[in-house]
Amino acid sequence: MRVEFGRIAQRFLALASVMAAAGVSMAGSADASEQIFDELRFGVSASVQSGRSGEDGVFPEITALFDPFGYEEAVGWQQLLRPRVHLGTSIGTAGEASQFFTGFTWTVDFNDKLFAEAGFGGVIHTGDLDDNDQGPELGCRVLFHEYAGAGYRFTPHWNVMAQIAHSSHANLCDGPNDGMTRAGIQIGYKF
Repeated sequence: MRVEFGRIAQRFLALASVMAAAGVSMAGSADASEQIFDELRFGVSASVQSGRSGEDGVFPEITALFDPFGYEEAVGWQQLLRPRVHLGTSIGTAGEASQFFTGFTWTVDFNDKLFAEAGFGGVIHTGDLDDNDQGPELGCRVLFHEYAGAGYRFTPHWNVMAQIAHSSHANLCDGPNDGMTRAGIQIGYKF
């Protein structure tokens, strides 16, 4: 299973790299309505859980954000009514769970530089479901995924964001529910 997932993860990262290159090249030549991505983020996170349910290693991450509901056209708090859609992955580097996640992202701008963000959706993971001596016991393969973050924009295109993300099944399936909680930092490029 882990070898197969490794191949899938490599293909996903290769595809994401090609899509990122295409998005960057399109940003210079296309108007906003023709862009594939609204924003791409690259970063790294680590487990903040302790004890048996803590995870070893770091987790490289890539997230693509899309704007199908017109977030960019909304003003002020109206942006909360028009979430962006996110799609991403977090790759386990020390034999821990890798994740593929998707959902909705709500962003609130405090000014031109500072923003906060929250996201909610689902995740498919490669972690242990139960009977694990070390690392979280997750109970089922599909989990809820939520995150919160705060960020700073260096320019209209470049930003950095610190975030904390949690995945669990909220006791909606049989089995243990240790969940995964990770905190990290991401660098974003907005097209």
